[in-house]
Amino acid sequence: MKPQIASQFSRRQFLKRATAAAALPLIVPGSVLGLNGAVAPSNRIVFGAIGVGNRARDTLPTFLSFPEIQYLAVSDCRADRLKSAKEIVDRHYGNQDCTPYPDFRDLLARKDVDAVSIATGNRWHGLGSMYAARAGKDIYCEKPITLTIGEGRALVDTCRRFGTIYQAGTQRRSTASYRFAMEMVRQGKLGRVHTVEMQVWAGPGIPHDKATPVPAGWNYDIWLGQSPWYPFVPARVNAWQYFWDTAEGMMTDMGCHYTDQMQWALDTDHTGPLEFEAKGELPDPAKFCSDTLITGVARCTYANGVTGVMYQRGAFRDRYIRYIGTEGWIQVDDETDVVTAEPKSILSLKGGSGAGWGDTSDHVRNLLNCIRSRTPTICNPEVAHRAITICQAMTLSLRLGRPLKWDPVKERFNDDEANRMLYREPRAPWRV
Repeated sequence: MKPQIASQFSRRQFLKRATAAAALPLIVPGSVLGLNGAVAPSNRIVFGAIGVGNRARDTLPTFLSFPEIQYLAVSDCRADRLKSAKEIVDRHYGNQDCTPYPDFRDLLARKDVDAVSIATGNRWHGLGSMYAARAGKDIYCEKPITLTIGEGRALVDTCRRFGTIYQAGTQRRSTASYRFAMEMVRQGKLGRVHTVEMQVWAGPGIPHDKATPVPAGWNYDIWLGQSPWYPFVPARVNAWQYFWDTAEGMMTDMGCHYTDQMQWALDTDHTGPLEFEAKGELPDPAKFCSDTLITGVARCTYANGVTGVMYQRGAFRDRYIRYIGTEGWIQVDDETDVVTAEPKSILSLKGGSGAGWGDTSDHVRNLLNCIRSRTPTICNPEVAHRAITICQAMTLSLRLGRPLKWDPVKERFNDDEANRMLYREPRAPWRV
């Protein structure tokens, strides 16, 4: 009988305690329920950051400002940057929950990470995005999105295959001044647009430098990524934007912002120009180790005769885009975000001023909305690929020293040598 009495007592005791507990007020923090402006954890989008150098330090505060975003991981092949990024994230949340990863593949293996922001060097943009897409992550990636035209098509196909929501960091599509210029072109306020002028700054010549030991805390193999192996030369590493293997120079690095705007305004996001020609000054190899354009001009021509002209000249502050039509022109100065036009009456149609291109909030907001709706972003992979293709075709024309004709449907040139340059085989093991 004793076991039975004990059993009955235990049940009676349990019911008594349960009744007492039910009578107590249930206190749950408002943040858990999503009250007082907070976002409940179940509704947050968990991010990881891949590449946390100079550009990431500019954009990470914007991502952190969104309550529906929670960063739990950061990755970089440099220990100093990795430590700094973890401190930034932990300080923002007031905890120690951010995990640092020297190898981005370990970050991508986390099942609780929904999306990644990628701000590596250019050589990692396309390949890193494909790694992320295959790991099931949505993506925000800085521009230019790829090193080659072939890599761009592979990125588009990969994101489509895995259902990835992807936003390229060509944030001027989410900026009031550029949107206004686009609307004026599309509404015919300039008449028939026949020319689009774009300008990026002149590239430097990087003097020769000697190889040194890889600094402590660097994983140089990951830093190089898909680009060919080369000894650690500080001049090459610190100015990687001006080397063909790791970037392609300013005409590509910065030019894609403006070709993206041109494509948008001309409503040609899913096609592109048919002809390319570029000329310019390359560094003297006897004096410099860099090998990308210093100054030059490139032209592309669409099927309807519209010409895009890209100048590489002047200083950083001199960059702009101008649309020229039969009845006027409109220009956005990139340094100041100031819009000018002729006739000046066009400017009366402009609404109140909005945030400049340095504020990426609207661009990030577009990404978050699309992650929730599973619809394409304003700078989705196809759009971004078509824009960077223009810059990459211009640089191929420059390096080959001759005009090129392009089929935007087949994505092939009329030139066998140019077609062989559509893709570069990544250095092992960095391929997907």
